[in-house]
Amino acid sequence: MSTAIETNASEKKSVGAPHSATFVSSRQLPKSAVSEVTGLIGVVSLFCATMGAAYFEVSLLQSIMMLLGLPAATMIASTILLDKAHLRASTGLDYGLARHQSEVMEITVTKTIGLGATFLVIALAYQLIPTYEASKYELTRALSLVVFPLLWILSPIYIAFTTRHMVDPRDELWHFGKLVTLNYSTVDRQKVKDHCRAWLVKGFFLAFMISILPTNIHSMINADLSNFFSKPLPTVFFLIQFTFFVDVCIGTIGYLCTFKALDSHIRTANPYLSSWVAALICYPPFILMTSGGPLDYKSGTQDWTYWFEGMQLLLTLWGSAIVVLAVIYAWATVAFGIRFSNLTHRGLITTGPFRYAKHPAYLSKNAMWWLMSVPFLSNLGTAAAIQSCILLLGVNAVYYARAKTEEKHLMADADYREYSEWIKANGLFSRIHSGRRKPHTR
Repeated sequence: MSTAIETNASEKKSVGAPHSATFVSSRQLPKSAVSEVTGLIGVVSLFCATMGAAYFEVSLLQSIMMLLGLPAATMIASTILLDKAHLRASTGLDYGLARHQSEVMEITVTKTIGLGATFLVIALAYQLIPTYEASKYELTRALSLVVFPLLWILSPIYIAFTTRHMVDPRDELWHFGKLVTLNYSTVDRQKVKDHCRAWLVKGFFLAFMISILPTNIHSMINADLSNFFSKPLPTVFFLIQFTFFVDVCIGTIGYLCTFKALDSHIRTANPYLSSWVAALICYPPFILMTSGGPLDYKSGTQDWTYWFEGMQLLLTLWGSAIVVLAVIYAWATVAFGIRFSNLTHRGLITTGPFRYAKHPAYLSKNAMWWLMSVPFLSNLGTAAAIQSCILLLGVNAVYYARAKTEEKHLMADADYREYSEWIKANGLFSRIHSGRRKPHTR
């Protein structure tokens, strides 16, 4: 999850008498780094791009370009025109600065060398690590050989522009460039570590997102809508599929759009090993929840459609609950706009479902797994059902660990601490708890 840097002028008003069951708080909700409109624009653009790709029957690669390019472009426009993110002090840029050309050139060369070395290491990892030999990573490997060199050739334009206006132009990339050129005397090792962590996040998760992107896009573009809305069950399946499609596309855009000039850069990557372990065991090749894995809670179970077959009303209600949770999950990704990323701090998000809980994606996803897998029912008997429930509780524990270790990282930001306190006082669970409390009587 990400965190942020600004404070909202609006204030949560105190209501009720001192002994009222309604919770009283005068704390302010910190302002979100991304407005509600930016994410909404991204979803609308994604929908339009999907319809266009389906109508014109373009190739899969062209579809990917359309479905990532249009939402990215419109959300970037919203970030600049509506959010005014490029003018924030948190960008580290001051457009009143105008460094001497010779200094800009020297720093730009060093950063360009550092960026080239970074691209080379990631591209080599994609080509040499056996995990990436799988067919699903074929697109990732191919793009790294074409896109990385192109980006590197074009990068001096952007690097020179930002360097000219940066308050501190000798950042993590500059120190990594100095390391690559063997100028050890000027290297700050901590900044080099920060650079490596940030790019490890991008390299690992971007490869994963691109690996699942083609399947999601292909299934959505080729969906037969006339079938989906004929009965409640196909409608539920389509809506769930659509929410995951939105999550994957917007999430991929987030990993691609890390620009200091848009204030969407990685400010810090999580420095705690516990957080990396908790996150990585949720993704291949380290995933524990996969079929046959240590936390495979689906073994010996049937999904919800099996148990409720023939019960039309229950199927509809149960499926609707799953759809609501799936929408919340996708909404949490959309709320980030162009900033979505695991294991990083890229700006506080307090809009959308983050207004009600600190980890809405984790909460909704874990609840959804219980509804979809129905682990407490099993054809193999009570013992198998208990086993499935314990394993799913283990999965829930992993995500709880992810949430707590992410907070350990984000708590270094005073604005996140303020947000955390606001949620503690005004969040959904606080409101539910307050509503259950009986007023004091005299």
